[in-house]
Amino acid sequence: MPRIAYVNGRYVRHADAAVHVEDRGYQFADGVYEVCEVARGYIIDMTRHLDRLDRSLRELKMRWPMRRSALELVLREVVRRNGVKNGLVYLQVTRGVAPRDHVFPAPDTKPAIVVTAKRTDPRASAKRAETGIRVITVPENRWERVDIKTVGLLPNVLARQQAREAGAAEAWFIDTDGMVKEGAATNAWIVTGEGRLVTRPADFGILRGVTRRTVMDIAAKLGFQVEERAFSVEEAQSAREAFITAASTVVMPVVEIDGRPVANGHPGSVALALRQAFFDIAEKRPAC
Repeated sequence: MPRIAYVNGRYVRHADAAVHVEDRGYQFADGVYEVCEVARGYIIDMTRHLDRLDRSLRELKMRWPMRRSALELVLREVVRRNGVKNGLVYLQVTRGVAPRDHVFPAPDTKPAIVVTAKRTDPRASAKRAETGIRVITVPENRWERVDIKTVGLLPNVLARQQAREAGAAEAWFIDTDGMVKEGAATNAWIVTGEGRLVTRPADFGILRGVTRRTVMDIAAKLGFQVEERAFSVEEAQSAREAFITAASTVVMPVVEIDGRPVANGHPGSVALALRQAFFDIAEKRPAC
């Protein structure tokens, strides 16, 4: 089955999908995106992802490329045409195509949209969770508005590459006070010795993770207390557990930070319990 993409109103072969060279996403990273998990034939947390898309568009003074209900249909159709039962569906909206100029183009410029989907193997992710992942830390070097999910991800790319070269799976950005902000593509969490879950407040300093929010719901149902506060690298290294959350990883245990094991160096029971309960509690919308 050939992969299919949706590009500006047309379903096309993924290999033939293209955008104009003067698309402002290509020229200026003038665009936003979302990624939803697809699990067991359902799109997970679609409502919250589209709510966050709406916020990102408003913060950048960008119009929706179509009605929200129509976009929901496109997402489901792309998933269906690609035969994705487990995987990811990606959508990107830019300010559109216009002659290259830093200022906004004419108000009637139509936003551009691309939607793609790909399959992933849930067994591979489950196996990874059994052993946990390693994380390194890097100094924060991004712009202040990381709460907007823009396609301008070069610092994240460099951080994730640095992690790869260090044999780690993720890099955590650290602020000037030595406090953990978030990962290159994930939110960061720890579990204290008392069993409380801690993650940084989702203000303008980090992305308001959709999976992060759902994990808070799951924690409440399982009886865990959540604290939204900053924590240091040292506190994370000394914690009972650490883990990351994102649509692409759900809940993934962290067993090592900057070469130092977290607790006994094995995935913790809290992270695994949250991961186990995720599908049953998260919002599920049929993909087709």
